[in-house]
Amino acid sequence: MSWNPEQYLRFAEPRLRPALDLLARVPLAEPQRVCDLGCGTGNVTEWLARRWPQAALTGVDGSMAMLERARQALPGVHWLQADIGRWRPDAPFDLIFSNAALHWLPDHAQLLPALMRALKPGGVLAVQMPHNFHAPSHTLITDTLQAGPWRDTLLPMLGPVPVAAPADYFALLQPLAAEVDIWQTEYLQVLSGADPVKEWTKGSWLKPFLDALPAPEAAAFEADYAERVRGAYPALADGRTLFPFRRLFIVARRGP
Repeated sequence: MSWNPEQYLRFAEPRLRPALDLLARVPLAEPQRVCDLGCGTGNVTEWLARRWPQAALTGVDGSMAMLERARQALPGVHWLQADIGRWRPDAPFDLIFSNAALHWLPDHAQLLPALMRALKPGGVLAVQMPHNFHAPSHTLITDTLQAGPWRDTLLPMLGPVPVAAPADYFALLQPLAAEVDIWQTEYLQVLSGADPVKEWTKGSWLKPFLDALPAPEAAAFEADYAERVRGAYPALADGRTLFPFRRLFIVARRGP
């Protein structure tokens, strides 16, 4: 999937907050090698650099457009274009940090243990993933898909919910970890502008469905979805929109 940095960064502040909450829970004082896996435009990588200025930083992402934006902001970071699901480092890291990226990938039962094994003993895997897939913002994408003339085109793209229950991740990581800390937070996001929930998902979960359709059908799909989601998240009297959004956090320290 090709990413649009401008669309994604329209809501840069609420997208950044969970990353900073995750960063605050990383129990490392002076890591030497730090990876931002699924780094996107590098706005989180910048905060990693601020916290650990002595560390050698690597940002890994599959999107060249995102990496070009990141490289302009932080030329001192080693930026690497790679499939983040298949990426494995040549040498182990002290910290692999991944904010809002791994939910795009299948087979977490193989992926997360592989990332744990890519850490030094005592190293930390820190992951944040959206866990909002049962909310109207996401279920209405499926409703829109099934109700329109684009159904046959888009139906094969539907898959299972990509993020498992917290207990599943605990069971997955605990055999490899000295410590596992998992929690969920629901942020009550206050968004501004026209159709802000549609615009939010257009920068992420909605995008591959729009990309799969020719322009006229994509516009009709987007308009249909916008009408549905407008009803689920009505604007307040002052024009702003409340958008609750749940996220899952994992901090796992590798055992000896």
